[in-house]
Amino acid sequence: MNQPAQQQDLPGKTAPMRPQPDHGEHSYKGSGKLAGKAAIITGGDSGIGRAVAIAYAREGADVLIAYLESHDDAQETRRWVEAAGRRCVLMAGDIVDAEHCKAIVRRAVEAFGRLDILVNNAAFQMSREALDEISDDEWRRTFDVNIHAQFYLAKAALPHLKPGSSILNTTSITSDKPPKELIPYSATKAAIANFTASLGQLLAEQGIRVNSVAPGPIWTPLIPAAMPPEKVEKFGNEVPMKRPGQPREVAPLFVFLASDEASYITGARYAVTGGAPLL
Repeated sequence: MNQPAQQQDLPGKTAPMRPQPDHGEHSYKGSGKLAGKAAIITGGDSGIGRAVAIAYAREGADVLIAYLESHDDAQETRRWVEAAGRRCVLMAGDIVDAEHCKAIVRRAVEAFGRLDILVNNAAFQMSREALDEISDDEWRRTFDVNIHAQFYLAKAALPHLKPGSSILNTTSITSDKPPKELIPYSATKAAIANFTASLGQLLAEQGIRVNSVAPGPIWTPLIPAAMPPEKVEKFGNEVPMKRPGQPREVAPLFVFLASDEASYITGARYAVTGGAPLL
């Protein structure tokens, strides 16, 4: 089933989307898998980040939500986290700034007294039909947001992570199946896959696990903000399941990989793609 053709300004908001994304607000049930833990989630105000925040809270974790600019999405995520009985700290700002990334980590440690999970989820993309449509600034921003910030945050978080902690990075199906319209985005997502694999090996003996999740087409505010309306309408039709996934269908994997159940998994990548293979 197609979505109505629609478009938004970047970075995109949840409220205008039709249909509304499902973040697991009324379906996710926790079982204490992350009890007593503290997490940072970038891009946690909406989309996959919101679904992960809700799931983490219902599994017993406190969360700091890092996001670009203040608006209703962040407040709504906090409402769901606090409804689950957990603490939620909101921190707006641009993660392209290494000093802001350090401040995010400091704020989480100050608020929670610990840091157990870093979810590098925030991303930027634009769909372009020709190479000369991609400005130099857009190219740089895509790399700054998508991969450079993951390095800054992992480096800042590392001194606070103890054995059993996790770093989780959101990559994408585009790392292996790059569409011609997403050249900068796909390049950064391939970089994230390799960054994850290398960092997982580097930190393995410290007992800190690093893994990535590779979503396919997931219905989030980034889609109507980054794609033309005619492509939004058909978004998700390209995968075998013939539909976009919902954020709630991605979040349980972030729970598993952060939990003790994944204690022997690091440097790995997990696909949530509606049947499109990553081999």
